[in-house]
Amino acid sequence: MGDTLEVETAPQCQAVNDILARVGDKWTVRVVMSLAEGSSRFNELRGIIPAISQRMLTRTLRNLERDGLVTRTVTPTVPPRVDYALTPLGQSLVGPVAQLGNWALANIAEVERSRRRFDAEGPGV
Repeated sequence: MGDTLEVETAPQCQAVNDILARVGDKWTVRVVMSLAEGSSRFNELRGIIPAISQRMLTRTLRNLERDGLVTRTVTPTVPPRVDYALTPLGQSLVGPVAQLGNWALANIAEVERSRRRFDAEGPGV
């Protein structure tokens, strides 16, 4: 069987799909990779990921915290300091996300050629 995962037949199929949807989300990928080197504050993350809205960053961080991938630490200063960091579970996601990103980079040209060919020929069905 090797590295093949038979998700369709797994009894926890819906749970697997939910997790894959979370970790495959473009904002999740960007946040996880931005936190890979260490903790950051909210506005630092906004600077690192300029295309993300405040609302979407808040939502993404909350979802990642809920899933146990990110911790939120509040330091009681004036104003309060809030830092976000990857948990050990979140750190374990960095390698697979980086591999997927490297795969995408290595295959951009082929995917784009396929898209152009498909768009020119139309769907076969």
